[in-house]
Amino acid sequence: MVEISASEQEIIVQAPAKVNLCIRVLDRLPNGYHELWSLMHSVDVFDQLCIRLNPNHDGIQLTCDNVALPVDQRNLVYRAAESVMRHSEESVGVDIALRKIIPLAAGLGGGSSDAAAAIYGLNHLLKLEWGLSEMNEVGAELGSDIPFFFQSPCAMVRGWGHEVTPCKITGQRWVVLVNPGFPIQTKWAYEQLAGSRSDVPLLGPWPKAVESELQISWEEVIHAMENDFETPLFPVYPILEFMKEKLRALGAQAALLSGSGATVFGVFATAEDAQAAAAQLQRDTQWLVFNAPMGVSGLPHTPILHEASPEALPI
Repeated sequence: MVEISASEQEIIVQAPAKVNLCIRVLDRLPNGYHELWSLMHSVDVFDQLCIRLNPNHDGIQLTCDNVALPVDQRNLVYRAAESVMRHSEESVGVDIALRKIIPLAAGLGGGSSDAAAAIYGLNHLLKLEWGLSEMNEVGAELGSDIPFFFQSPCAMVRGWGHEVTPCKITGQRWVVLVNPGFPIQTKWAYEQLAGSRSDVPLLGPWPKAVESELQISWEEVIHAMENDFETPLFPVYPILEFMKEKLRALGAQAALLSGSGATVFGVFATAEDAQAAAAQLQRDTQWLVFNAPMGVSGLPHTPILHEASPEALPI
């Protein structure tokens, strides 16, 4: 059993969204996953997890303000908490309240980020003193994007998402995220991609240059942004290509589908440019629009520790 300290019984961790500044889908691996090369960057749009150790019950109790999400073992946060308990051989009651802001099945990594935040928060509360390798091991068992969030804000991701190398993009940019209001399931998107091409294009020199330098400029990134999912998905969902063109027309230096969609994002040179574009999109469309800076830090995003209190967890 874990001895619960009254001064460190609860923690709030913010879980950021991510965008793929570049995503190349390569050959299928023996384990069924596809080999990937991606340059990923966190974005300052956050879900929030409030995690509390509770001596009054055993097991995990998860609540969520989005009724579309299950709160049992079908939820990645629940499975992440279970995995932490299994790996640590701890037995203690845990209450987790999840506040969702990041859209579901949107190519923004919300579920993976939430799981990473749960692992991080429980590592802290349970005083496990796990380092990066231990948290990565737990995360990689659950989902391919999870290890990235332990090494954000920017990293190259290879393999099926388990090989993560932090890198730096010099300068600062702002991003406008545009979501059309419908989900795209990742498995289906991969099926569309596989059916749309007869061979796998070579990776090319730019990813190799990034790997060797580990520091690049935004100007280099903007000229190299690409997403292999655009070719098969745009004909099925023409609105996605329209959203991309709209962002460019509103001044984005570059625009791209994130992950397997359905969110499209534009990269802007200044906060003022991004704010103006987001405001016009909010006036002219019914899309879900976020205007935020690119992330500048990794987990825990200033976690907040609370004294033990009888009040219900926030939802």
